[in-house]
Amino acid sequence: MPKEKIKYHSPKLESILMVENTIKKYSSQYTIYQLWKKIPKKMMYQTYKIILEYLEESSKIIIDKDNIVIWIYDKKNISKILSLGVKLR
Repeated sequence: MPKEKIKYHSPKLESILMVENTIKKYSSQYTIYQLWKKIPKKMMYQTYKIILEYLEESSKIIIDKDNIVIWIYDKKNISKILSLGVKLR
């Protein structure tokens, strides 16, 4: 069975972290496109969209009906919940 071809460029960790930090800084202020313009280094829009898709699937961001990007991941709350004895699978 032939392997599926990847149709896009996989983002580097550096790029993912750069987008994460930009979203954290400007959370709930800008649309997807406006936020892309705020990223410190140039990045292909397609790569940026792949990163957003990954962050949304991993429950770190949500995108509202007006395409505003909102950072929702809260490491402190997760640590607090785990310290209360919540068991994970």
